[in-house]
Amino acid sequence: MIRQATKADLPALLDIEARAFSGDRLSQRSFRHLLTKAHAVTLVAEEGGVPLGYASLLFHEGTWIARLYSLALAPEARGKGLSRPLLEAAVEAARAQDCAVLRLEVREDNAAARHLYESAGFRRFGSHADYYEDGATAIRMERSLAAAPAPKARRLPYYAQTLDFTCGPSALMMAMKALDETAAFDRREELRLWREATTIFMTAGHGGCGPHGLALAAWRRGFEVELFVNDEGALLVDTVRGEEKKAVVRLVHDDMAEQVEAAGIPVTHGALGLSALVERVAKGEVPIVLISTWALAGQKQPHWVAISDIDEHFVYVNDPEVYDGRSRSDSIRMPIARPAFERMARFGRGQQKAAVIVKGRHGPT
Repeated sequence: MIRQATKADLPALLDIEARAFSGDRLSQRSFRHLLTKAHAVTLVAEEGGVPLGYASLLFHEGTWIARLYSLALAPEARGKGLSRPLLEAAVEAARAQDCAVLRLEVREDNAAARHLYESAGFRRFGSHADYYEDGATAIRMERSLAAAPAPKARRLPYYAQTLDFTCGPSALMMAMKALDETAAFDRREELRLWREATTIFMTAGHGGCGPHGLALAAWRRGFEVELFVNDEGALLVDTVRGEEKKAVVRLVHDDMAEQVEAAGIPVTHGALGLSALVERVAKGEVPIVLISTWALAGQKQPHWVAISDIDEHFVYVNDPEVYDGRSRSDSIRMPIARPAFERMARFGRGQQKAAVIVKGRHGPT
């Protein structure tokens, strides 16, 4: 029998954990959080009313990704055929939360667990060195839960922003690296791009990157680009406090707009719809799109992401931000339901929209 765990199962869960693992054990505090406060589900497999194993899943609102946080069996339960039903119950629990992907980490040297996951339809998509307490490598695996098969489009290389205000440069680096493997892909380039593309004062003093600056930075590096904005004025100027700062933002924006025009970069003053994004991705182009992080992190912040691919249900994005409580793998090819993506691909009271389409090389400038 497999059922949802309650607080009454805490002693049994701790006992299973202690006997199943020699290290990296979940603490009583962690289990209590999973059972009472976290956006999570813990399932228990039992026989005759005795818990013999568990599976814990974490859900992240807005991402449509579930993470199999831990799965364990008591030693006496091994070989009884409980692992597969427990895993499939976890898959169904993730589906019940409208998740598109279930991801996990497993020790590279745990052949039995890797075989279980592979036979259940999980596939490897990355690794994480020195992940466990003893320095062992974790293999990252995922299983698509969407009704449609996972798209076969090109995977974007992943770069996690190293500063709160460098999402735009990081998304742009992923796009350029996908189109040319020789493109720079390090923190020095991240900061160079930020210096070139910054237009916006933020409360903390650091500037954010606007679409014109990002388009120019890509063009200067030899990439063909196209720009879509639904507002001809300076983007996000309403987020700036003080008329002096607003004036600076407008001045920098006007200067960049003139440079965009001089470079011959195509600009469409209108939103790029989802159907058009599908066409661009199908042609091998990489869009980077401005979104609001409200659905992802509960904060109304402008944020840039790179689109990996799109199917009939989901938009898959590489998000340069690794949010609190999530692993880096959760930000790679993150599936977002198409209607939800359309809602989040705008920002502020003015519903401002922006996208930079990065294409192939156009040669030296």
